[in-house]
Amino acid sequence: MITPGTAVRRASAVGLVLAAGLTTGVATPPAATAATPAAADAAPAAGLGRYYQQRPHWHRCAQGADDETGRALDTAGARCADVTVPLDYGKPHGRTITVALSRLKATDTRHRIGSLLINPGGPGGPGLGTGLAVRPVMKETGARYDLIGMDPRFTGRSTPLDCGLPSGPGLLSAGPDRAGFDRQTARARSVAERCRATNGTLLPHVTTRNTARDIDVIRSILGERKISYLGFSYGTYLGTAYTQMFPTRHDRVVLDSALDPDRYNPRLLKGADAENEKAYDDWADWTAARHSTYSLGRTGDQVRATLDDLIATSAREPLTVGTAPDVFRLDGSQVPALLFTELANDTDPARASLAEHMSLLARAAEGRPTTLPPAFADLLRTVFTPAGSSVASAQTAILCGDVPAPRDPETYWRDIERGRAAHPLFAPLTESITPCAFWDRPREAPVRVRHDTRALIVASTGDPRVPYTNSVALHDRLPSSRLLTLAGANQHVNFGVYGNACIDSTVNSYLATGRLPARDRTCAK
Repeated sequence: MITPGTAVRRASAVGLVLAAGLTTGVATPPAATAATPAAADAAPAAGLGRYYQQRPHWHRCAQGADDETGRALDTAGARCADVTVPLDYGKPHGRTITVALSRLKATDTRHRIGSLLINPGGPGGPGLGTGLAVRPVMKETGARYDLIGMDPRFTGRSTPLDCGLPSGPGLLSAGPDRAGFDRQTARARSVAERCRATNGTLLPHVTTRNTARDIDVIRSILGERKISYLGFSYGTYLGTAYTQMFPTRHDRVVLDSALDPDRYNPRLLKGADAENEKAYDDWADWTAARHSTYSLGRTGDQVRATLDDLIATSAREPLTVGTAPDVFRLDGSQVPALLFTELANDTDPARASLAEHMSLLARAAEGRPTTLPPAFADLLRTVFTPAGSSVASAQTAILCGDVPAPRDPETYWRDIERGRAAHPLFAPLTESITPCAFWDRPREAPVRVRHDTRALIVASTGDPRVPYTNSVALHDRLPSSRLLTLAGANQHVNFGVYGNACIDSTVNSYLATGRLPARDRTCAK
């Protein structure tokens, strides 16, 4: 069963925290002229009317006994539908695809505000169940909205994209030497070649701009003149794209852990080493204070030394963890990635989960048998086995399809070497090469801010995935926006996840009234 915050946390866990590589665009084709005010709010372009005017068939959401999300949506009274959109908006009479939606209708119909579309991030994060996660956090405000979950094109239940990859989404560490980097270069090249061979006709259309166009189709078929939007992490870039391409078709906009569009590129995690070091130090100190539980060290330095030894051991010989059928072998490229993945949340439950997992790996390094908690086995399966191929395929295609990446592998190697002295653990991850180095160049220019937006931007000062400076920069580019800051937390994704009453109440007040705070506001951790 999806519980409050679960859908958002799950998307974060396999999203920017492990982005598959996370810079100038090419000419924009006619369909992309929606970025200009006149074209943005005109009637649908020729040939698109049938998409905007379609009547969705709402039905039960569950697709079998094992479909927990679908059953939870049905229990809550939600309904699902498949919306038809063009693969290529420049060729509306050509091939079509479907986008899966869920709708949890407002129960306070007398005070209904409208539809709120929620995106949990990723890129490539399915969002069908997000309404279930968000409504309890919204309290009485949630009853006034139709909450719309969406699996963006080529994710979840929407028309699929699967390159048949051997592992799921995520950066792997290049390790301490050139041999490790060369292995990651070969892996990145292989991913790009496999995706091109299996899905070459789809890849040019797996972009944030096209997902924003899909949102506008959804707005129309929901009967909304304007749609409200709540986006987390990468979902903030998608939300920014929508507000810029369709500047008069949005109502209330919340952007949590916001990306700066001018910095958005396939190397989104580049430059986040300092924030990750701070998160790592704080977690190590927290874990050291609980040495009797986790046995990782009595001081923060001892905890870090234990993990250094653990990573070195896995580099010499992969660690075997788990029992059949959930047995995994984790090497020196994967263990640092796993640590990095779980540093995105500094709540006590998240810190305890990471400490438990590292303690388990430490036992495996000693040759002791280990039993995996189900959630940990699920994470390892999603990130490091073919079970995560579809998520990895979509995530990679979105990042590589939006903005071009440097092509020369030596660029990445030099960046790793420069960063290694100060950040020997994180630089080989955040600076490493990605499949985007071998991807075809995007067909459209990146999204740029041209229109002011009255958005509420939510950010943590210690966000390890999207540094706080991103939110500040977006706020500066949107003069009418307000910045809501969570001070002192090493937290990625805040509203409804961190449990901060100041953050949650401020967001809810804006969603309820449409009135932004009179000035920027800071909430204490």
